[in-house]
Amino acid sequence: MGGDASVQPTLADSEPPDGGLEAWLVVLGAMCSTFSTFGYVNAWGVFQEYYQQTVLSHSSPSDIAWIGSIQYAFVFLPGLPVGRLFDLGYFRSILIPASGLLIIATFLIPECKEYWQFLLCQGFATGLACGTFFGPVTAILAMWFKKRRGLALGLFATGSSIGGTVIPIVVRVLIPKVGFAWAVRIVGFILFVGLTAANLTLKRRVPPAPDSEGIFNLKTFSKFKSPAFTIYCISTFFVYLGFYTLLTYVSVTATSIGVSESFSFYLVSIANASGGLGRIGAGLFADKFGAMNALIPFTALTGVMTCVWPFVGNTAGLIVLTVVYGYSSGSYGSLVSVPVIETGEPGDTNRDLGRRIGLLMTFLASGGLLGPPLSGLIFRSHGVEAMGIYAGCMIILGVVIMCIPRFLVLRARKRRGKSTGWLLSKV
Repeated sequence: MGGDASVQPTLADSEPPDGGLEAWLVVLGAMCSTFSTFGYVNAWGVFQEYYQQTVLSHSSPSDIAWIGSIQYAFVFLPGLPVGRLFDLGYFRSILIPASGLLIIATFLIPECKEYWQFLLCQGFATGLACGTFFGPVTAILAMWFKKRRGLALGLFATGSSIGGTVIPIVVRVLIPKVGFAWAVRIVGFILFVGLTAANLTLKRRVPPAPDSEGIFNLKTFSKFKSPAFTIYCISTFFVYLGFYTLLTYVSVTATSIGVSESFSFYLVSIANASGGLGRIGAGLFADKFGAMNALIPFTALTGVMTCVWPFVGNTAGLIVLTVVYGYSSGSYGSLVSVPVIETGEPGDTNRDLGRRIGLLMTFLASGGLLGPPLSGLIFRSHGVEAMGIYAGCMIILGVVIMCIPRFLVLRARKRRGKSTGWLLSKV
């Protein structure tokens, strides 16, 4: 096996420390990584609006949305091969090249003139680089935290909210002062600092899997023998069909109800800032009551807010809705990978957590890829009201499906004599 980990085998089955300087430095590095990757991707709405008004004004909103959708999809799509590489011991040897790719792609964006060039740099390259981080960093946090895992993952996800808040404001403020090209270059320098901090502080604790089965094999798909895991993965597909619709189109549609163009840029930042609070709050809630017990109500609220959004007719109402949406959607973003641990087979361990998270990410990627463009088509043909209702209903459908694996986990616990009832069980 050709991994690059240097962790003592005696740590393999020990309990996570749930704290200490090393563990919290890992959390700091995780926050820096998601600030520079997911936070950057979450800022797409400000680019969508700018491109529609300027350099890509000849393209439809749906066509432009494909750039952001490919970004979203590739944050998750590499999860399976990258997760398997992580299980085999590869870590820094994949994160460092990914960091370089993200920086290069960002500095190339100002040189783009045609649609396909933006699609290549800001869609494929940016998304692929960001996606290389997500699965391994999530697995690393699971190695360092158990009892406080929800809080650790909430802080990890908060980095994306900070990035999604800061980056749109930076772009919006700098474009009038230094132009679009230098605004994006400055963002590139910010990402460089964040990625450097992440690479210096992230550290795996559990040694790699003791076998070398390769990246793809039939054992990978044996994880679908668990009905709870399989159904949970399916639920995430439907949630992500509608999950990014509001974040992608809220700035574009806000001007139709009288919101000034100068302020509409900030709605994406407001949603992401609120999402940061939601991620921390959901993490604390999950540690006390269980991840699924947090995911189900908060994600349902996200669906309701997405349905209501097109019918808000004033600036104050839109701000309130954006804050609530950001808080509830942030909760889902921080905890989405946690049920992978609960819904696995009894023999599953942290050593193959990368593989299971990778399978989950494949479903997320499919929904994230199709969601905004499908919403854009509905927007173009039937209007913003139909788009909001469609996207919100997809999220709510995903929540309904999500209730099934919760029931299956509780039934399995009852058979082992560990269940305390449908409402009280910590899942």
